[in-house]
Amino acid sequence: MADKGTANCIDILLAIILPPLGVFLKFGCEMEFWICLLLTLFGYIPGIIYAVYAITK
Repeated sequence: MADKGTANCIDILLAIILPPLGVFLKFGCEMEFWICLLLTLFGYIPGIIYAVYAITK
């Protein structure tokens, strides 16, 4: 089985490629996902920054 560090790296990689997907896989359809989706629609970079922050917090 993959350890927690590997799963975290995969989550961060997904957050960089497609920010809402990474947040959705971590939190589901909660408020973090909707914030990330909105930020990604306004600009790709803010979506990435928030997604990485939400996954690593």
